[in-house]
Amino acid sequence: MTITTEAPPEARPKPAHRPYRVRVAALQALSPHFVRVTFAGDDLADFGVDGLDQRIKLVLPLEATGYDTFPTDDWWPSWRALPGHEQNAFRTYTARAVRPQLREVDVDFVSHGDQGAAASWLARTRVGDEAMLIGPDATSGVTGSGVEWAPGRASTVMIAGDETAVPAISSIVESLPADARGCVFLEVPTSDDVLPLVAPAGVTVHWLPRAGSGAPAADAPDAAYGAPLQTAVRAWTARYVTAWHRGVDLEEVDIEHDVLWDVPQGEAQHGAALQGELYAWLAGEAGAIKALRRFLVSEVGVDRRQVAFMGYWRLGRAEM
Repeated sequence: MTITTEAPPEARPKPAHRPYRVRVAALQALSPHFVRVTFAGDDLADFGVDGLDQRIKLVLPLEATGYDTFPTDDWWPSWRALPGHEQNAFRTYTARAVRPQLREVDVDFVSHGDQGAAASWLARTRVGDEAMLIGPDATSGVTGSGVEWAPGRASTVMIAGDETAVPAISSIVESLPADARGCVFLEVPTSDDVLPLVAPAGVTVHWLPRAGSGAPAADAPDAAYGAPLQTAVRAWTARYVTAWHRGVDLEEVDIEHDVLWDVPQGEAQHGAALQGELYAWLAGEAGAIKALRRFLVSEVGVDRRQVAFMGYWRLGRAEM
């Protein structure tokens, strides 16, 4: 006869991420299409500070009950077990800055004026409003959860993304070592959306606006999404073209139904040595990122284990 007993709560490992009840402390328009929201709350003292492209989630309030039914203990399985009408929606963002000593977290939002749930939340939110984040718990003993940046020992980095990836890219670039070498490409709606970004001397930063100063986002047609990014990346990587190719067929990835998200696994994911020269980090509109990843792996010959690529959103949909 086997007797099993449930481990006492204090013996169970803490989840790497947990909910934080916060309030909106400040709203700052950074440019025509970027808004910084500062969240504050007492328990943000325990918010993890891994930095880089640290993923967090914004929980959206239910119209009738706000956050009353959102589970705080073991939140993910508990949330999934709730009936549909009690499940708060959430969206994924990057923690742009974490100040645990001040109990504050900054999140930069892209505002396109669409009618998605997160865009609607941003349009109506005001300083003092209650909010909820799901982020890393510094007391869990787990570090690096939700961070995809893993260049290993690559001698050169290439970072590329559209406006949805600007917060993550900015955080990565600001965390690069002083002797880093490489190039950064950021596609944004207009030239007014170019933000201050300090990079190491060996890393060049290229902002790629789809429209000029003073132009509304509508002046940057959908067909242009990803075009400046692909052109710039192709030109810069021309010197990496080799006689050998590692063919990877991405045609089987249906970006309309599948999540386009792949990051180096195994040794690379844990920061061990990758011996190749180039490490690439790509994020943004799924179609454009899929094309760039195919180009780097199949045409340029970059080892697929040295390309992290993430489809943050899909053209034609307000939100993923």
